[in-house]
Amino acid sequence: MSRVRVAGATVNQTPLDWSNNFTNIVRAIEIARNEGATILCLPELCVTGYGCEDAFLSPGVHKTALEVLMECLPHTKGMIVSLGLPLFHRCAVFNSACLVADGEILGFVPKKFLASEGLHYEPRWFKPWPAGVCDQIEIAGRDYPIGDYVFSVGGIRLGFEICEDAWVAQRPGSELASRGVDLILNPSASHFSFGKYEVRKRFVVEGSRAFHVGYIYTNLMGNEAGRVIYDGGVLIASQGRMIAAGPRFSFRPVTVTTGVVDVELNRVNRARSAGFDPHLAFRNDGVVNIAWAFPDIEPSVEVGQWPAWETGPYLKEEEFARAVMLGLFDYLRKSKARGFVVSVSGGADSSAVACLAALMVEAAHQELGHEAFCQALSHIPELKTTQTHQERIAKLLHCIYQATRNNSPATREAATAVVTSLGATMSCISVDEIVTLYIKRIEEVLGHPLTWEKHDIALQNIQARARGPSAWLLANVKGALLLTTSNRSEAAVGYATMDGDTCGSISPIAGINKTYLRQWLKWLEQVGPEGLHPVPALAKVNALTPTAELRPSEQQQTDEADLMPYPILDFIEKAAIRDKLSPREIYRLMRHEFPDYGPEQLVTWVERFFRLWCRNQWKRERYAPAFHVDDEDLDPRSWCRFPILSGGFERELAELRQAVENGKV
Repeated sequence: MSRVRVAGATVNQTPLDWSNNFTNIVRAIEIARNEGATILCLPELCVTGYGCEDAFLSPGVHKTALEVLMECLPHTKGMIVSLGLPLFHRCAVFNSACLVADGEILGFVPKKFLASEGLHYEPRWFKPWPAGVCDQIEIAGRDYPIGDYVFSVGGIRLGFEICEDAWVAQRPGSELASRGVDLILNPSASHFSFGKYEVRKRFVVEGSRAFHVGYIYTNLMGNEAGRVIYDGGVLIASQGRMIAAGPRFSFRPVTVTTGVVDVELNRVNRARSAGFDPHLAFRNDGVVNIAWAFPDIEPSVEVGQWPAWETGPYLKEEEFARAVMLGLFDYLRKSKARGFVVSVSGGADSSAVACLAALMVEAAHQELGHEAFCQALSHIPELKTTQTHQERIAKLLHCIYQATRNNSPATREAATAVVTSLGATMSCISVDEIVTLYIKRIEEVLGHPLTWEKHDIALQNIQARARGPSAWLLANVKGALLLTTSNRSEAAVGYATMDGDTCGSISPIAGINKTYLRQWLKWLEQVGPEGLHPVPALAKVNALTPTAELRPSEQQQTDEADLMPYPILDFIEKAAIRDKLSPREIYRLMRHEFPDYGPEQLVTWVERFFRLWCRNQWKRERYAPAFHVDDEDLDPRSWCRFPILSGGFERELAELRQAVENGKV
């Protein structure tokens, strides 16, 4: 025996949805078996779901997870399978991989390095397992190995790097190689963010080369728990070469990818490597041995293949579209909502959200087929009778344009053109009478009229807030999700009306800045996702200058006049929030980045950003849950924390202005 067919599976799990998770696990095992694989790696914490949060500390969850694990065992006949679950041991909880062979548990390997950055809080629930420690755990009256074990199955040695283990400098793979491991399994729950897939590919390929092993990386798929989107993407490498790659952003609940690893060839390459140092002193009690007869596999040349969009010139645009579409689809089916409502304005943000929702319907139906699509959304039985994408979109997406006297015909025409081209249901109403009545009642309370000269912000906000109740009412009557249309640039400076344009259940684009969103809309107008189509009607939206349209038209309100140019706002946000630079350092960078603006203007914009940022943290705390698509997020519940009340950088801003005035910057 020299070659073995291995497999990695992506599964779309839901925290604590035991039946769904079990069904997906069993289906993955069946598919892998039918494709001739002997070894299958399933994702991290696939039994419970990764996003259980504080429920990981519940004894009931530990008990049920073990019960589901035992229920999976009979389905592993003739297979070697890795399953992930939380394990309570010695008064601590460990994020563990369980290796099962032919219906029997061989042992458990807990995670050594816990993810604790950004949206990850693993040390809140789990303890890291110390390297080199081997122990026993009692389950249902039997003792099983737990700890830093490797498994010799039919003479092939298997070891684990669990997600974060492979991202650290001192990754366990080096030690595993010295212990003679032939295959490294990496069960992961690695969230999607721009550029992250390339990093994964590098550490998988480099791990297989440096450690002279076969490397099987697998991942969760889909919007598991509300905010985080997993892109899947099984990777299998050997001898420093990718031999198989699974799909990303699939709407299917289970995907399986297989590849053939030549174990003997890896061993020969390891033996000839001058850098290989066998760990001869490692005790044998760190190895679990089991007899196994692997089938004979014919030689083959396998090379990982990717769809054209993965290697094309619009990777970021494609990833953004596919991530949000998958996030919306899973949120819709898991929440049992009956569709989406979007309050459209004719602007970039609401148009992007409407397009993503409509394209999601097309993409999911195209991949799954009519029967599986309707089954996934079985709580909306009327979808079964639809014949076209337009019919399905009309049932699932209702857009509403709510005008006041300050809205222009151009924005209404732009909104109507986009929504009509998508095939969504479109309604146009006036809320001017409601706004006038609100103003009149408060004028009676105050005993004086409200004017634009004295009450500008209040008069703007009431228009946005007057649209909230009708949008919520429409969504409630239809049993639909109201989608919020705020973007990250607005969130940074609080350029949004709470209980107005921030109304909604989920915020699909709150992780994307306005500069990129406008670029993406131009791409969608002209190109569009591979396999779908562009949306030419966006030309009307893309031709408009971004404006809230909340002041009288003669004032010619624009977003950038209220704030600053969006490229500058986004530059300051990254420097201040991502890079944690001081106002003075940011100003120095801006002098080189934006030489066309003078010192006074640049200082004014830096001051404006920091003051608006600090003043509006309470708004960011109240935004609807946002999809995480960029590891530069501002969501305080998953990425970027900041105090609601603070000193507002007043000292730092004063030092900046004084330095500029004195010519000392």
